[in-house]
Amino acid sequence: MGTVRMTQGMMSRQALTGMQAGLNRLANVQEQLTTGRVINRPSDDPTGATSAMRLRSSVADQKQYVRNADNGLGWLNQIDSTLASVTDQVRRAHEVALQGANTGSLGAEAREALAIEVDQIRSGLVSTSNATYLERPVFGGVTAGTAAYAEDPFTGAVTYLPGALTTGEGVVRVVGAGAKVRVDVEGPDVFGPDGDSLFDHLTALSAALRAGDATAITASAGILDADTRKVTNVQADIGVRTKRIEQARSAASDSELRLTSSLSEVENTDIVKASVDLQLQEVAYQAALAATGRVMQPSLLDFLR
Repeated sequence: MGTVRMTQGMMSRQALTGMQAGLNRLANVQEQLTTGRVINRPSDDPTGATSAMRLRSSVADQKQYVRNADNGLGWLNQIDSTLASVTDQVRRAHEVALQGANTGSLGAEAREALAIEVDQIRSGLVSTSNATYLERPVFGGVTAGTAAYAEDPFTGAVTYLPGALTTGEGVVRVVGAGAKVRVDVEGPDVFGPDGDSLFDHLTALSAALRAGDATAITASAGILDADTRKVTNVQADIGVRTKRIEQARSAASDSELRLTSSLSEVENTDIVKASVDLQLQEVAYQAALAATGRVMQPSLLDFLR
């Protein structure tokens, strides 16, 4: 059996190689503590790096769902408050109609006062129909304009702008994987179609009050009652959509926290473990330095003695 002659040079190289390896391990632990991450480059842990990238992508998706939900809630809250105002105004117009139906006890001046109030309610509703959120009309569908309705300055007719007609889903927000919620309302769904809209009904009531036409006034009261129910139904639908988005936002927020925790487990440094490992590597490196120093102490003079 042959023997391998160990030279001084071989011992020195092995000692230096071991010391360099110890220094690299010490540097890696120091990097982990400095960056707070155990994966600082894909080569550190290819499998972990792949998992971390997927988790980060999922976290970004959940954050976007939360932002979309917040925006959708802004739209729906604006619509809900606007519809509440519309309901109050239409109910008041209905009360005026019932009051005006008592033509026998009302003079021309009293009916004129009621007609003026109806005109004011109509003007207020025209303004309300162009309510906006972030400078976009909430009753205007996907229109790029700033208004959903326009009033003719000469005839006073109120029309739904052609550009406000929705040809697709309307204004939609994605609040989850495969979960879309519409956050706008078509103007005609609230105020009725042109020619038979709430504005037309109020115009007819105003004219009937001035004319003292009890039959027309009574008919207008019934129509306004139906208009009130229509607005209330739309408001109930908005409440359902709002609840759905709130639930989706909560789910997305919970998922974001859970995924962030998983990402932390994959790539973040365990401070306690890394600190202990740093101390061990420091001791090992100091020991390697001492051993290398002893190995490299002999010189040519030592062998000539």
